[in-house]
Amino acid sequence: MATTDEQQRSAQFADARDKLRAEYLVPAQSRPASSARGLHHTALVSSDVEATIRFYQGLLEFPLTELIENRDYAGSSHFFFDIGNGNLLAFFDFPGLDVGPYQEVLGGLHHVAISVELSRWEKLRDKLIAAGVELVEHSDVSLYFRDPDGARIELIADPLGEMYGSKVL
Repeated sequence: MATTDEQQRSAQFADARDKLRAEYLVPAQSRPASSARGLHHTALVSSDVEATIRFYQGLLEFPLTELIENRDYAGSSHFFFDIGNGNLLAFFDFPGLDVGPYQEVLGGLHHVAISVELSRWEKLRDKLIAAGVELVEHSDVSLYFRDPDGARIELIADPLGEMYGSKVL
């Protein structure tokens, strides 16, 4: 149940969302096609390449597809995991640099939401719990947890283009 402060904040910004929706949201039947083909990859920072591989490939079952040197920083690794549908989750490490702990900052990453089939979602939820990964479950289709470096990851059982049973695409 929402607190009074949460209810007031929600009401305060509802009008602004309504105005933005009226100004910019084009109905699906009138919306032009996107200029993009899709998300090629999202790149996060890893403090430990092997720990990241164990987490994403071993625990979450996202196959490691490549591990190369980062062209922008000598000695750094750039590595990729298959997250389905031709999409990749990528990582860099920066050995010798103190990049500090993960932070959610303005302009930064809040979370990465990855769609998985419901049966796989249930299996992965059980694996995460068995591995002692703290998680929060929402709406019987969404899990939020943090990777070894603190990045927030969401596994969502809704199909691509849907959010909690509603079409968003």
